[in-house]
Amino acid sequence: MARKDNAAEAANAGRLKQIALTYKMTRKADKKIGLVLAAVGIITFGVFLAIGFLIGHPVYLGILGALLAFLAAAIVFGRRAERAAFGQMEGQPGAAAAVLENIGRGWTTTPAVAMNRNQDVVHRAVGKAGIVLVAEGNPNRVKGLLAAEKKKMARIVADVPVHDVIVGTGEGQVELKKLRTTMLKFPRVLTGPQVTATNDRLRALGDLMSNMPLPKGPMPKGMRMPRGGPKAR
Repeated sequence: MARKDNAAEAANAGRLKQIALTYKMTRKADKKIGLVLAAVGIITFGVFLAIGFLIGHPVYLGILGALLAFLAAAIVFGRRAERAAFGQMEGQPGAAAAVLENIGRGWTTTPAVAMNRNQDVVHRAVGKAGIVLVAEGNPNRVKGLLAAEKKKMARIVADVPVHDVIVGTGEGQVELKKLRTTMLKFPRVLTGPQVTATNDRLRALGDLMSNMPLPKGPMPKGMRMPRGGPKAR
């Protein structure tokens, strides 16, 4: 029993530490986060308390208001923390791969299936929507990488729909913060077994990650493809 209590205490301490770290990181990009959360909490609590006095149940509505104020502040904090995180990742090579790896169940992500010396890169995700190629880098250069990757895949997965997305803020591109939503909007056309079969066939193509010691997530800005290494496909 004591061990369970100690484990629960350790887990709670870990969550509180994580929340504190997330708040500090968010505050660096969002200086008003503290004021916003306080305002949301106070206004929510005040509204319910006022309603409580009007209907003659200030204690009941006050307790309910306190709980809902905490919930509202937590929701706002989560959204602003996510926005701040995307803001810090925006423009970093490999940022799209980090988003894809956390897209959720049902998707298999293979980072850096194609890359050139300018750090333009294409990632691949496979799910019930088919194959999605996500490119980040110079729009003109990544179009060539996408075309080459599609041509290569057509030899073994011609019957699977292929979508392509270019991450960026320009016309026809998808912002990093909207990448997950865009992926989830694609119509589901494959069954679970078909997704597995597609992944099995694509493994035969290999990828740059299996041949290069690249770190996961956003890559260092100064990183370059080594000479004599794998060429973009």
